[in-house]
Amino acid sequence: MTTQIQENGNQIIATMSGRLDTAAAIPTTEAVKPLLEASNKQIILDCEKLEYISSSGLRIFLSIRKEAAAHSSKVIVRNINADIRQVFVMTGFISLFEIQ
Repeated sequence: MTTQIQENGNQIIATMSGRLDTAAAIPTTEAVKPLLEASNKQIILDCEKLEYISSSGLRIFLSIRKEAAAHSSKVIVRNINADIRQVFVMTGFISLFEIQ
C-alpha cells in the first residue's frame, strides 16, 4: 500500500495504491497526517489504484472526513472500483462522501 500526497492550489490530492487492509493501516495513518491538518482545502482521495479496503481502511477515511469537517475542508473520493463502491454502499459510506 502506498499513499502519495501532493498539493495543487486549494486542493490536496492523496493517491492511494494497493490494498488498504489492517497491515497497511498504521503506515497509511501516518501518510495521511497532512490531510488531517489541512484547513479550508479540498481533499481528494484518488482511489483509482486502490484494490481493496478493509474496516481499518474505512476508519482512516472516516477520520479524514471528521478532521476535514473540523477544519472547514471538503473530502471527495474519486475513482473507486466496483468492489470498493459496493463496500461503501453496504456500510453507508456512500452517503458520507462525495463520490466522483
